[in-house]
Amino acid sequence: MARGCAPIRFDNRDAGLSTHFHDAPVPDLSAALAGDLSSAAYTLSDLAADTVGLLDALGLDSAHLVGASLGGMIAQTVAIEHPARIRSLTSIMSTTGAPGVGGPDHEVLSQLAGPPPTGRADVIEHSVKAFRLLGSPGFPTDESELRERAALAYDRAYDPLGMMRQTVAVVASGDRTERLHSVRVPALVIHGADDRMCDVSGGRATAEAIAGAELVVIDGMGHNLPRQLWSDLAARIASLVHRTETDRTGSGRTEGDRSRADRSPADHTSGNRTLGNRTLGDRTWGDRVGGGHAEADRTGTGHAEADRTDTGG
Repeated sequence: MARGCAPIRFDNRDAGLSTHFHDAPVPDLSAALAGDLSSAAYTLSDLAADTVGLLDALGLDSAHLVGASLGGMIAQTVAIEHPARIRSLTSIMSTTGAPGVGGPDHEVLSQLAGPPPTGRADVIEHSVKAFRLLGSPGFPTDESELRERAALAYDRAYDPLGMMRQTVAVVASGDRTERLHSVRVPALVIHGADDRMCDVSGGRATAEAIAGAELVVIDGMGHNLPRQLWSDLAARIASLVHRTETDRTGSGRTEGDRSRADRSPADHTSGNRTLGNRTLGDRTWGDRVGGGHAEADRTGTGHAEADRTDTGG
């Protein structure tokens, strides 16, 4: 809000406090990777439509969209399929869906393999192990904070099948590269040079696919949003928003910059909003995009709260 934005953060389907598809077929990731998509309960197009549905419910015609990891894929899909509803796109630690880019480090996956954890204590231990392997080596997080985040995430909405349904949805949605060529909104792509869950090649491919996109690769950043980077990330996103608003209106002022007396009734639908998707990583790790509290803090995403809407991503 201090940067002149009115942020909104939400849970996607199958994440946080949004609708969970417990009656859907059991997701089969191995089969999906082999080409059998029969267990896919939905696709990224459905998740993108959910995002647009939230805009409709809030009476907003468009927003600046920010997404990380799965949230980045959803944001890209909104830009492709609902171009009139998005003013700018920020895609963080995400990829295009193209084979050969943005893949995980298989050594890390092997270290996380094994029987699924059972019970709260085991899940927390497994989450802390994942934090260590996938987090940012250049921006370490204190272990007590990792444990606190893992516990908050578990207590808020632990649903491993929901996460798997989202993963199968990604596989079922395929490669967006060609369709990303159609994106015409200002775009910012941020990626960690040390991301072991979604290789930096995914960020590079995303930026290459979107005309005029700005690519920022951060040394020492992995597949999370470390506290040490919150100010920098927020500043980069706010800069994109203000540049975009200047180009659109001739004024860098956003809805949040104007006094109440300065607003017309139309501002309720036309004013600037920053819509943030929680992602697979955010949902587990609790980092906020551009701002900061653990995920169980239901005031939103580093963006103000539309929570009850949290990105299933």
